[in-house]
Amino acid sequence: MIKGLIKREIIGRYRGSFMGLLWSFVNPLLMLAVYTFVFSVVFKARWTGGEGSKTEFAMVLFAGMIAFNLFSEGLLRGPSLILGNANYVKKVIFPLEILPVVVMGSAIFHFLISFSAWLIFYFLLFGVPPVTLLELPIVLLPLVLMSLGLAWLLASLGVFLRDIGQIIGVLTMVLMYMTPIFYPIAALPEEFQRLLSLNPLTASIEQVRNAMMFGGPLDWATWLRQMLIGLVVAWLGFAWFQKSRKGFADVV
Repeated sequence: MIKGLIKREIIGRYRGSFMGLLWSFVNPLLMLAVYTFVFSVVFKARWTGGEGSKTEFAMVLFAGMIAFNLFSEGLLRGPSLILGNANYVKKVIFPLEILPVVVMGSAIFHFLISFSAWLIFYFLLFGVPPVTLLELPIVLLPLVLMSLGLAWLLASLGVFLRDIGQIIGVLTMVLMYMTPIFYPIAALPEEFQRLLSLNPLTASIEQVRNAMMFGGPLDWATWLRQMLIGLVVAWLGFAWFQKSRKGFADVV
């Protein structure tokens, strides 16, 4: 059932469009071009500790963006999941808890497409990527768990608080700029580094970038901490969803 719903989710997103799935390649590349122009050309930003080239900045930025987009999909889609599938609540005995799983499956599919584009450009610009790229699924796991847990939580809250979707849209944008995606955390003053370290996404995004671009060893202590956070968020989100689902039919 999950596999079928993920397939329907992916096909449905592009049904009727001329370019179809090709938009999955075009959209991230267009955003990459815009962000690269703004930060590396207008603001003349360079990545600290790297070669300092515009192409490196673009690839580092792209790596952080696709990891954050994987995480943010659960946040942005969560509030409307139950409201958008009210027929499952009222008419059919349906396991509603799999809806966030379907969203994450779709998010992972689009991540893989964006990652494929990144990999092609890496081969063309830099050659063979570092062997640490093989660690990427492990590094991404805490992000997926956090996103899934928040999707369960927001799917439930979205039924009772209709404004939650608008609030989450704004908070997601704030979170994107408060996560070291467009800049290395080392470039900030020490007091701001400590502040950004409180962001649970910071360590994961840094490790994703390290595995994809710089080939540094995985910090297992940091990964275990992130994994623990992801498991706790996923468990709490699922528990809240299961506890509150009894009231969905009365509100939807």
